[in-house]
Amino acid sequence: MRIVRTTAELREHVRDVRASGGTVGLVPTMGALHAGHVSLIDAAVGRTSNTVVSLFVNPRQFGDASDLSAYPRTEEDDAARAQAAGADVLFAPDVDEVYPDGYASEVRVSGPLTERLEGAHRGPEHFHGVTTVVTKLLNMVAPDVAFFGAKDAQQVLVVRRLVRDLDLPVEIVALPTVREADGLALSSRNVRLSADDRARAVAIPRAIEAVVAALAGGEDDAAALLRVAAGPLADAGLAPEYVAIVDPATLAPRTTVDAPSLLALAVPVGPVRLIDNALLSPVTSDAPVPALSGAGWSDHRVPPTPEKG
Repeated sequence: MRIVRTTAELREHVRDVRASGGTVGLVPTMGALHAGHVSLIDAAVGRTSNTVVSLFVNPRQFGDASDLSAYPRTEEDDAARAQAAGADVLFAPDVDEVYPDGYASEVRVSGPLTERLEGAHRGPEHFHGVTTVVTKLLNMVAPDVAFFGAKDAQQVLVVRRLVRDLDLPVEIVALPTVREADGLALSSRNVRLSADDRARAVAIPRAIEAVVAALAGGEDDAAALLRVAAGPLADAGLAPEYVAIVDPATLAPRTTVDAPSLLALAVPVGPVRLIDNALLSPVTSDAPVPALSGAGWSDHRVPPTPEKG
């Protein structure tokens, strides 16, 4: 696996791949790779002849400078994990390579997709930072397919809108959330949880499971289901920023789960802000979920990490 730092090096590599008739997959990451990222790399290796993993902590999507400085940076370990998963290139540019002196451009997706949920709590500027860096990465790599995780459901919707609106020639694939054996969604931020906070964080998947069970039992009123979700969180002493049931294509609030819906949560746990989601399918409906269908929006769990003795 090659490690490249500049766009010029990367484009030279991609030109060689294209010249030999190959295809290119991109897995955009901010590093601190875990099994969820590996699942994306696995998919890229299976779909394309050459896989590029980008590693760039994008300062433009952090509204909180302390969150940016605390974000884990583990390039050596990330490179080893990407190589073991079969990546061909690790693209790890410096900030000045992505945003050189005098950089003055921004790519925005306006409207409800960037103003609701995460946009309402972190500000739409968060997504303007995401769409700017994703556009740059797609231009730098020019992949045939780019792979994203379903845990960031709103991000996937925003990126798909970006690609559609700008006629970018790339397929966006969303893959299921990967979870620990106890249900907690894998996140690069999980390493910042203390032992006590890690134990409390399990209330997030428990809240999701409670909603799914209530829906299966016949409860389809969104307000009632949100009250169900509140129970496990309150029991763990967690105060969510939001718990919402929304249309999975527009993120508009639902009052009744009579069609496929997205349950989305953002929950601070100690110093860490965790997000999660699940698709809710009403018992009486087999309608497809237009914006989130494709690779599937379920999740799978990884076995627990053996304790070091």
